Amino acid sequence: MKNLPQTIIEPKPGWRLIDFQELRQYKDLFYFLVWRDIKIVYKQTVLGFAWAIIRPVFSMVIFSIVFGRLADMPSDGVPYPIFSFTALVPWTYFATSLTSSTQSLINNTNMLTKVYFPRLIIPITPVFAGLVDFAIAFIVLLGMMAWFRIIPNWNVIFLPFLLFLMILTAAGMGMWFSALGIQYRDVRLAIPFLAQLLMYAAPVVWPTSLIPVPLRPLYGLYPMAGVIEGFRAALLGTIPMPWDMIIPGTFSAILIAVSGAFYFRRLERTFADVA
Repeated sequence: MKNLPQTIIEPKPGWRLIDFQELRQYKDLFYFLVWRDIKIVYKQTVLGFAWAIIRPVFSMVIFSIVFGRLADMPSDGVPYPIFSFTALVPWTYFATSLTSSTQSLINNTNMLTKVYFPRLIIPITPVFAGLVDFAIAFIVLLGMMAWFRIIPNWNVIFLPFLLFLMILTAAGMGMWFSALGIQYRDVRLAIPFLAQLLMYAAPVVWPTSLIPVPLRPLYGLYPMAGVIEGFRAALLGTIPMPWDMIIPGTFSAILIAVSGAFYFRRLERTFADVA
């Protein structure tokens, strides 16, 4: 009998570079997992894709009542509902992606223990699957802008970069917390609380005009701060494009993503043992 070629896969110790060539070879698996996540979210649901609208819209209504009317929070000269909803669209995507990515390894333990594939695909999958919800909510945002007769300014050309920064931040933090979450199961229980804290730390319900100018670059190290204010600057024209926050946030997002990928790669050889 003719000997067939064999491939022996062994765990490699230490810090390892990201193998983009290997990731490209498994692109079909990645597409399948993204499509699977999209279908799972809306399978056997009454409202279907309407959930992508309901969550940010209900949050907008509550914030408009509590912060817009009762607390009289400033909104940079635009109605508070559109002010908050513009922030909620990227924020809801980020928070949902972070939560799903953190739980992704635990939810896919059967795959981890049975077949080999680049484990890095798993925490990245929810980040891209969440773009469907983001697109639906963004369409609603455009409808609200038409209702309030708000026309985007030329800064709208920077929206693709802001989207990239948003995705990069979600993916980076997702890789960090997914690797931690499979080692320490209480991490996934803490993520909803952490997401709540991160939301109030971000300028979702309040404007960055409340922050002293000298502190804005330091605050911009939180990448979602620049993303959210960038959305407002591009779509509502409430402020100039906040490059003093976006630039520090870009470096911070890159650092989070690169370090998260390296940390994930360092621990992935133990995932099957602790799953």
